[in-house]
Amino acid sequence: MGKKSRVKTQKSGSGASAVVSPKETMNLISELLQKCSSAAPSAGKEWEEYVQIRGLVEKICKKQKGMSIVFEGSREDYFPDLMSWAQENGASCDSFTVANFGTEGYGLRATRDIKAEELFLWIPRKMLMTVESAQNSVLGPLYSQDRILQAMGNVTLAFHLLCERANPSSFWQPYIRSLPQEYDTPLFYQQDEVQVLLGTQAVQDVLSQYKNTARQYAYFYKLLQTHPAASKLLLKDSFTFEDYRWAVSSVMTRQNQIPTEDGSRIILALIPVWDMCNHTNGLITTGYNLEDDRCECVALQDYKENEQIYIFYGTRSNAEFVIHSGFFFQDNAHDRVKIKLGVSKSERLYAMKAEVLARAGIPASCIFALHCNEPPISAQLLAFLRVFCMTEEELKDYLFGDRAINKIFTLGKSEFPVSWENEIKLWTFLETRAALLLKTYKTTSQVSQLAPNVICSPSKLIFIMKLTGAKRS
Repeated sequence: MGKKSRVKTQKSGSGASAVVSPKETMNLISELLQKCSSAAPSAGKEWEEYVQIRGLVEKICKKQKGMSIVFEGSREDYFPDLMSWAQENGASCDSFTVANFGTEGYGLRATRDIKAEELFLWIPRKMLMTVESAQNSVLGPLYSQDRILQAMGNVTLAFHLLCERANPSSFWQPYIRSLPQEYDTPLFYQQDEVQVLLGTQAVQDVLSQYKNTARQYAYFYKLLQTHPAASKLLLKDSFTFEDYRWAVSSVMTRQNQIPTEDGSRIILALIPVWDMCNHTNGLITTGYNLEDDRCECVALQDYKENEQIYIFYGTRSNAEFVIHSGFFFQDNAHDRVKIKLGVSKSERLYAMKAEVLARAGIPASCIFALHCNEPPISAQLLAFLRVFCMTEEELKDYLFGDRAINKIFTLGKSEFPVSWENEIKLWTFLETRAALLLKTYKTTSQVSQLAPNVICSPSKLIFIMKLTGAKRS
């Protein structure tokens, strides 16, 4: 069995908890809430707003130093307890164990040969932390009266996690103790690390993520101090920003959708043990068995004894993996970059192009994606580019010509070009736009020396360079 632990409150360096005026903290919380709830900054001012918000958060964190609830020992001390708890509650634990895989972190290692598509892991509902279990917990009274919790399942799970962590006798303690104490999500980045992202497509999502988290924290801090339904919550007197950041990241990196017990709705859940699996390319191999009321996972491929067992997290880009999961997958078959394209309303042929696009079910302005694999563009993007580059005569043909309706349905098919000239024009246009996109990055492959695995994946760079003819710096 793993090392037993008790929940404790961190102490300040002097050996005693720091004395902080509740009024001072509340004033900073109010200022933070107001700053995060104000109108979105004008273009180019997002970084300035982030610095201001971060400054307020850091002031709050200084006043809260030593207040967070932590566990003694390291994370790996609790893995034996996690596995024993899982086995005692009906999970399958005889085909794998938790192991350290170096740069990939902790994962599941096969303890026997496992065949592809073999059911090797299942977790019963009672072990899952869900929005429903939150409603039936000590958090229930506050949940029933707060619209934010009711509307945001991920926030509800974060609070559910914090409430159970603060309760030493919680059923989920073996699971909670096994979670990382901190994450590699951008919420944990230093300011200078975030600054390196300026100019990349990821930065706006990173800044928004931090702002939203800070706003939620300020809102719920005030709620916990004033709402009668929060009076019995154990985290009421030790609800720090660092605690909330940890809970949000725990949920963000682990949340999954499962059906309710009656199968009528889909809710968010944390799935112990299964969430130890690391990602690789493949197909989704996890589902929910309503008859046996459990989450089930079949093997993605054949695994030999002592090999790491992987699952497929979904068709996410590396930017999405970094922002929401805190890791970068080098060989991501689904990596892509966003590109915003639109027909200018001031263009002479705007009405005709918009009409052809509308008939094809494509907006006149949209965010598309350039993919690192084949084909590099979707059928929708190909159709848009063909219409975007059409001459007036070509547009008339697709609007009024013979078989015009049928032609609309061939716009996204590579084997039916509008014309040779149109095809050359659209690929030349895309090449130019890709070159402009690449120029927004301050450096290319050398940037990894400053922020490895964050800025732009090699696969993205290679693909864009193929389109542009650019060379590595």
